[in-house]
Amino acid sequence: MPTSEAAAIAAELRIAMGRLIRRVKDEDRIPLGQAAVLGALDRNGPMTTSDLAADQRVRPQSMARAVGLLMEQDLITRRPHPTDGRKSLVELSDAGRTALEAERGRRAGWLAQAIEAELTEEERALLARSTALLERLAAR
Repeated sequence: MPTSEAAAIAAELRIAMGRLIRRVKDEDRIPLGQAAVLGALDRNGPMTTSDLAADQRVRPQSMARAVGLLMEQDLITRRPHPTDGRKSLVELSDAGRTALEAERGRRAGWLAQAIEAELTEEERALLARSTALLERLAAR
């Protein structure tokens, strides 16, 4: 059972992160679920729809719809699986990579401007050190 101090920190962190995420999402042009799929393909390379579903923790049917929408927009392409003729791999197209980079740039650009405008140099250093802690929590 967490201590009351840890529980209070967790509650405040959850609220603050939720607000920050919602604000960063205001900069989005690609729906979050589709951007997550593009990001996974960028990080992991070509994947099957089933592997993408597992990676994103969604049902295969939901991922099939997302893949279909991304293919309609020419943001991903499909090719035969090299070792299993029953499967296919989806991967980023050049247009998908360009769209993903623009999306990331918008998000990071807004956040970088906010950090510069709102935080002191000391606060920026503290925030930089805190990202490693947040990564550790996310990996748990």
